[in-house]
Amino acid sequence: MQEAVSGAGSPTLSYRNTASLVRHAGPHFAAAHLDGLMALYVQPMDGRTVALPLSEGRSERVVDFVRCSYLGLDNHPSIVEGAFETVRRYGTLHWSCARTRLNFAILGDLEDALSDLFEARVITYTTVLAANLSALPLIASGVLTGGKKPVMVFDRLAHATLAFNKPVVAEECEVRTIGHNDIQALEDICRQNDTVAFVCDGVYSMGGCAPITELRELQERYGLFLYIDDAHGISIFGERGEGFARSQMPEGLGERTIIAASLGKGFGASGGMLMLGTAFQEEIFRHFALAHAFSASINVAAIGAALASQAIHRTPELGVRQRALAEYISLFDELVPTAQAGSRLPIRTVTVGDELAAIGAARVVLDAGYYTSAIFFPTVAKGRAGLRICPTASHTAAEVRGVAAAINHALRA
Repeated sequence: MQEAVSGAGSPTLSYRNTASLVRHAGPHFAAAHLDGLMALYVQPMDGRTVALPLSEGRSERVVDFVRCSYLGLDNHPSIVEGAFETVRRYGTLHWSCARTRLNFAILGDLEDALSDLFEARVITYTTVLAANLSALPLIASGVLTGGKKPVMVFDRLAHATLAFNKPVVAEECEVRTIGHNDIQALEDICRQNDTVAFVCDGVYSMGGCAPITELRELQERYGLFLYIDDAHGISIFGERGEGFARSQMPEGLGERTIIAASLGKGFGASGGMLMLGTAFQEEIFRHFALAHAFSASINVAAIGAALASQAIHRTPELGVRQRALAEYISLFDELVPTAQAGSRLPIRTVTVGDELAAIGAARVVLDAGYYTSAIFFPTVAKGRAGLRICPTASHTAAEVRGVAAAINHALRA
C-alpha cells in the first residue's frame, strides 16, 4: 500500500500498510491458487508453449501469454549456448563476493559492451529490483544533485520495486506521490522547489508509458532529475534496442537522467542494469550502491547469455523481431478491445472489474489452452481486476487469434 496521492501540498508520512494489503488481497490470491492460476511449475517447450503438469504424471500443452520475453529471445539458441559456454570456460557459476572486491573478468567485458551498445555508462545488477534498491537512496541523499537533497516525487503507478523504497528514501529527503503522468502536478512541485527528482516507469507493467517528451521539457526548464525504470521497454524500441526511454534521448543522458532496465524481459538473458550519464555517477555507484558494495554480481551463465544477446542486438535480427512483435500486437488489437489498443507497447490488459470474476475468466482461458495473468489488487486498483496479456515475437498468428477467441468467450461466459 502506498501513501495518499499528493499534488504540491504537504505529503503524508505513512508509506506502508502491509497488513491491510494482506487482509484485502489474501482471499483473491488464495482463490487464484485454488483455481490453478498461480505459482505453476511447468516444462518449457518450443516457442511460447509450456507443458503444464496434470494428475498421474500427465501434462497438457499450453500457450503462454504471461512471460515478458517480448522478442522471444529467452530461448534463443545463441543466448542459451552463450550461458553454457561461459560456465564451461570459467568452471564456476557464482562468486559469493561483493563487487567492490572481486569481479569476473568477463563481467567487465559485458559492461563495456553494454555501455557501447546503449551509449551510456552501464553497471549490471542481479535484478532490476537490486538496481532500484541501490539507486534511489543515493539520489535521495543529494550526492548526485550538487549536494542538495531533492524533493523525491513518485508517479502513483511506479512499479512496486520503486515504491517499496519510499520509507528508506524518506529518511533522506521529502517524498511525494502524484497522479499517474500528472505533468501539471510535477511542474507545480518543480516551481516551488529548487531540486526535484522524479521516479517513474518508462513502459508500465500494466500498460501505458511515461510522457518522456514532457518530462524532458521539465528537465530543461527546471533541472528536474529523472529516474526511469524502463524494464519493460528495453530491446523492443530503438535501432539497437536501447529501449523506450533511451531511444528518445539521442543526445545522451547527461548528469540528470538515470535509466534502469532489465537484462531479462525483451533482452532475453537475466539480471538488471543502470544506464548512467557521467563518470562521477559511475564512481559513486561502484563505491556506494548497496548491491554493489554489499552483494554479488550476476552469475557467469547470465553474463554469457547477456553477451550473446548484445551481439544479437547489433544484427538485423533485432529489427525482424521488433517488427514481428508489432505485427502480433496489432493483430491482437483487431480482435480484443483494450484501453491500450493502437499503442506500440507490448502489454494489454482486459478489465473485468470483480476480482473473482477475473480469476474465473483466466481459468476459462486456460481451459482453452492459453495461460494469461489474472491481475487484481495490489497489482491494479481495487475493483479493476482483469487479465494481462503479453504478445511476443515468438507467438504465431494462430496463437494470437486463439487467445483472443478464448478471452472473448470468457468475457461472455
